[in-house]
Amino acid sequence: MDVTNKQFEEVIAICRNVFQKKLQDYGASWRILRPESVTDQIYIKANRIRSLEIKKENKVDEGIFPEFIGIVNYSVIGLIQLEKGYSDRIDLSVEEALQLYDRHITGAKELMYAKNHDYDEAWRSMRISSYTDLILMKIYRTKEIESNEGKTLISEGIDANYRDMINYALFGLIKLHFEDMPQ
Repeated sequence: MDVTNKQFEEVIAICRNVFQKKLQDYGASWRILRPESVTDQIYIKANRIRSLEIKKENKVDEGIFPEFIGIVNYSVIGLIQLEKGYSDRIDLSVEEALQLYDRHITGAKELMYAKNHDYDEAWRSMRISSYTDLILMKIYRTKEIESNEGKTLISEGIDANYRDMINYALFGLIKLHFEDMPQ
């Protein structure tokens, strides 16, 4: 588990670094996105990953690694938007946005640690394409919940789906980043 924790921290740091640099470039411009738009952005990223996995080539000079980073970061944005509601303007400083990012990524990480304990790191035996499919499934579940105005009968809500998407994307990042290293 120590190896997993270290690897998790390393890929989270990569995602946070991208998030922070984009905040410095654009500010929290994503604050105008309604939750449904955030879900659609995650869908675009996951669908591109699946397309690249199937086609085995890309015409844009970006592979699946940055798309998994995008899924992590947009999922955190989704959690922030669920908490704060969307805004008609940029109403968060870089520092506030990073504090919210850290709080939500920590929540996702704690969920992963708990599940990883119970499932004995089963994710390590999975294919990256399975993470992609699971993320897409979570997106479709989220869209259905959004269509039902957030109401569910028995299922977890949108926030739980965003946290699961974060963790599946982080698993993909770990496998891609550390693929040649011993597990």
